[in-house]
Amino acid sequence: MWIPFVNVEAFIPIIALSIPIVAIVGGITAGIIRTLGRQRLIELAQRERIAAIERGVDPSKLAPLPLAALDDEPEGVWSMSQRDRDHRRAQGLLIGGIVTVAVGLGLMAFLNFIEDNGHVWAVGIIPASVGVALLISWFLVRPRRNGGAGTPPGAPPSA
Repeated sequence: MWIPFVNVEAFIPIIALSIPIVAIVGGITAGIIRTLGRQRLIELAQRERIAAIERGVDPSKLAPLPLAALDDEPEGVWSMSQRDRDHRRAQGLLIGGIVTVAVGLGLMAFLNFIEDNGHVWAVGIIPASVGVALLISWFLVRPRRNGGAGTPPGAPPSA
């Protein structure tokens, strides 16, 4: 079909670029909706507990709040101590940083061997930089051995 004064081929790059944009916006929107749904479920459970307590029900006989069931974390994360959660977060940042740096360096090496001319290998700097940022984050949030909330599991608290 011919449309006057419209260059159809000019829309192909726009459509090609809109696919990842729509995917990113959709992912962020889904995350926000999921978070709001979780928050609403917890709020309703808290209201139900308050209403039961106002009617004279013993709080120890009430079911616990559904916090662990709502989280993607493995079972028992909400029952962990703050020290254990800090250790788990730091470990995740460390693993993510090492893997991302390795991917960046591997990509740089691969592109350096494949492409003889040019500086295509520099594309690997992006994931390597993200990995370095994750390692810096790990360094900043890692548990310290000062007896505070950031003490690693099993470490004796300092006096």
